[in-house]
Amino acid sequence: MLKSNSYDGGRTEEATVISRGVKIEGKLSCSGSIRLDGEVQGDITSQSTVIVGENGKVNGQINAESITIGGKVIGTVKAKEKVMLESKGNLKGDIITKILSVDAGAVFNGNTKMGDSGNIGAPIETSKPADTSAK
Repeated sequence: MLKSNSYDGGRTEEATVISRGVKIEGKLSCSGSIRLDGEVQGDITSQSTVIVGENGKVNGQINAESITIGGKVIGTVKAKEKVMLESKGNLKGDIITKILSVDAGAVFNGNTKMGDSGNIGAPIETSKPADTSAK
């Protein structure tokens, strides 16, 4: 079972594991970490880490603190801190994150928006062209 240290005095946090062969249709929400080796048709939200294992498949959006993709994801991926595409990972969709890591062999088809985690998801400011007309 996966365990990680939490921020509240050394208590440990257990991860939710969706095993190979399990299919979920609908929204999946968790305050802790999620490891997915099965299939999810819907959105995933975690306040911690989402790991899509080699056999994992997601057709929907993923929102988390950090996201690791080793399987197949179709949809927008939004991480406050980091997105990692492992060598067997396959992502068809957009990435919004602070840090992006892509291993050799990973497949990514989409757009990327990177920046400070405080600005992730905020509207992009566009500057207006200077007014060059004479007054």
